[in-house]
Amino acid sequence: MFQTYEEALHWIHSRLRLGIKPGLSRMEWMMEKLDHPEQKIKSVHIGGTNGKGSTVTYLRSILEQAGYETGTFTSPYIEQFNERISRNGIPITDEEIVKLANAIYPLSIELEATELGGPSEFEIITAMAMYYFAEMHPVDVVIFEVGLGGRFDSTNVIHPLLAIITNIGLDHTQFLGNTYEEIAFEKAGIIKREKSLITAVKQPGAREVIMKRAMEMNAPVYLLNKDFTIKDHQSIESGEIFTWQHGNQELKNAAITMFGRHQTENAALAIMAAMLLQKEHGFRIEETTILEGLKAAFWPGRFEIVTKNPLLILDGAHNEEGITALTNELSKRYADKTIKIIFSALADKKLDKMIQKLDETAHEISFVSFDYPRASKAETLYSLSGSPHKKMAKDWKRAITTEYASLKENDILVVTGSLYFISQVKAFLRDMM
Repeated sequence: MFQTYEEALHWIHSRLRLGIKPGLSRMEWMMEKLDHPEQKIKSVHIGGTNGKGSTVTYLRSILEQAGYETGTFTSPYIEQFNERISRNGIPITDEEIVKLANAIYPLSIELEATELGGPSEFEIITAMAMYYFAEMHPVDVVIFEVGLGGRFDSTNVIHPLLAIITNIGLDHTQFLGNTYEEIAFEKAGIIKREKSLITAVKQPGAREVIMKRAMEMNAPVYLLNKDFTIKDHQSIESGEIFTWQHGNQELKNAAITMFGRHQTENAALAIMAAMLLQKEHGFRIEETTILEGLKAAFWPGRFEIVTKNPLLILDGAHNEEGITALTNELSKRYADKTIKIIFSALADKKLDKMIQKLDETAHEISFVSFDYPRASKAETLYSLSGSPHKKMAKDWKRAITTEYASLKENDILVVTGSLYFISQVKAFLRDMM
């Protein structure tokens, strides 16, 4: 058994060697052994390709403002491992991590000896979250973010009050399929019988797959741009402002501090979820509370302005959809600036189109690698770039320090790519600044 936080964390991370193990059999086995904690939790389930973390944050902030103690389970972490299991946005303590690891470790050993095989890192952390919110510190509601896909994701043992699917993109195709429709089928696996679904999926084929599954499950569907809409959107210096509409109901001057049109969509999903929690499940959430919650919401590493003079932006744009949102926002807000980009990514991503979009936006672009098993080599990223002003660096810390020190008045430095990379950058900048 573990005596220290470091020992517990080392064991958890050692399970990374097992890779990704889709399927629910190991989770169901552990839930049975733990007396089904997943059945004791009121929850909301959020899946999709991009925007999951932001949508979790908006909804959590709204629920907090309404006076509900709200748990979250998210991945990956940005600043510290503990934030993956949080209460009201505050990561659980090191001591609680040790207790949770000691609760799950014996089950892991026992499971390893069965034909199912040992649990993956993500399965262990998911089980820890279930046990924590059911037994160690029950809360009013928990928001679970899907790790990968939906149908066979470890979180899909829960029985949520409602589900949200943010959008569909061509990410994790080696696990989820190569078309929007195939990926939508996996994401639609979180739809539960007679429980409302809220979604912002745009592709007609993907939407059709999701609607079909919802019909099979007799689940009411609330579709962005059909059942509820965003009007009067304006980008302002501090973020975005818009009006949310559902039938005759309007929520005017909804303001968020996260940047981009895509963030208004994530916020709109959270508003719809709050409305349904009130209507269908008896939550008491006033419209003024929703507005206050949206304005207070902050999620690190999402177009995060670290310093204003000189301007340094961090953004965890880790797939083509994320890169598109980032480059659109840079072009809209900073068309008169010289944009310098430092980029790193995981090797299993579709990198060519991502880098092409960055090339079109950046005046200068630097490619780096970082310490992570799946990280791409800087040389590989560099070779995919067609920019006449491209560089690569072996040491990403030195690259950031050098570029930041050389920024002139009209320059912007944008550090972007994998969220695992951004996590390491955040820690480095915290010490550097």
